[in-house]
Amino acid sequence: MKPAPNSKAPAQRANVERYLAIRATTRSLAAPLSAEDCAIQSMPDASPVKWHLAHTTWFFETFVLAPHAGGYRLFDPAFRVLFNSYYNAIGDKHPRPERGLLSRPGLDEVLVYRRHVDEAMQQLLARVPPPDVAALIELGLHHEQQHQELIVTDLKHMLSRNPLEPAYQKHWPLTPIRARERRWIEFDGGLHEIGHDGEGFCFDNEKPRHCVWLQPFTIASHPVTHGDFIEFIDDAGYRRPELWLAAGWDTVTARGWQAPLYWERRDGDWHTFTLHGDVPVDPHTPICHVSFYEADAFARWAGARLPTEAEWEIAARAAPRSGNFLESNALHPLALREAPPAATLAQAFGDVWEWTRSDYGPYPGYRAAAGAVGEYNGKFMCGQYVLRGGSCATPTDHIRASYRNFFAPDARWQFSGLRLARDS
Repeated sequence: MKPAPNSKAPAQRANVERYLAIRATTRSLAAPLSAEDCAIQSMPDASPVKWHLAHTTWFFETFVLAPHAGGYRLFDPAFRVLFNSYYNAIGDKHPRPERGLLSRPGLDEVLVYRRHVDEAMQQLLARVPPPDVAALIELGLHHEQQHQELIVTDLKHMLSRNPLEPAYQKHWPLTPIRARERRWIEFDGGLHEIGHDGEGFCFDNEKPRHCVWLQPFTIASHPVTHGDFIEFIDDAGYRRPELWLAAGWDTVTARGWQAPLYWERRDGDWHTFTLHGDVPVDPHTPICHVSFYEADAFARWAGARLPTEAEWEIAARAAPRSGNFLESNALHPLALREAPPAATLAQAFGDVWEWTRSDYGPYPGYRAAAGAVGEYNGKFMCGQYVLRGGSCATPTDHIRASYRNFFAPDARWQFSGLRLARDS
């Protein structure tokens, strides 16, 4: 008598393949870099590539393998401290501003660490872990994708600090293209639901789904472009205190900001540092590397405002997800080639994260997860603003309309831009 086919086998293979594919993407981002590149920390907010490679591995070892894989052997007990990011419930942490001082372990040893954990994870996945463990693995994979984006943004900042202005990639993805005219799209006010709809994975900060009351509003069909921002600069936007929030003006004057991060004016023209090297600013591409303060000041100068995150989510639900993401390998915002359908947001997903006017806080009824993983999002709900939509460094299958990113209002090293809104 033939044994019954194992109906779980295809699902097991798919889970292993997905795990390995996401892990391989992280490794591929580091492949063009030297060991020296991977060890440098260019500022306290950024982390070395080597640390990202180790920390994402630490996540699976700490939350999945150590408590749930019987007989698992820790690769190195010292890594529990070295590569803990902010989980106080786990124990001690190496200071974040000193991650660049970790010359040991070397890059080769970190890669061995990744292989050690990957082998154990494949064995665990092959046994079909129970639902609670499977949920931790899913969280770990989305956590890894977040760090893929951080690898791109952190290494860009690191390379920008080198006077040689080295290119991560030599191929420049942009080609000349004509400008697209911004239109205003109207949305009715009233009672709307926002938050994750329950289909597929989401982070806990996207829940629970709840009702919000909105006044009628209009939102721009396109993100603000580099050319738009040049007009703001030429109109003395960085020198007019009436355009800025008080904290923003204090930041601008204290840090001497005169343009977005990575910009430099030479012979009357603006240039910017990219992962492809130094290039002229393309006026038709979405603006990026601006802080919340700059986004808010530009909106005020333009006679508009930033959308709330609820407005953004309602407006973006019908927008296509076919944007410029990490997989395009452009690693820079791209100009829009085709006009979007009527009443549809263009480039809502991919290219640049879009600042909203919303503080990053809990939704009504929010509850953080139990245990150490409950520190993932909830404890950061103070002093930060929400961004929506993903960027050119975000993996395609990582983003959705309900996704809430968040950063401090002075942060500029992410691919952060904006879209305008108005009251109807």
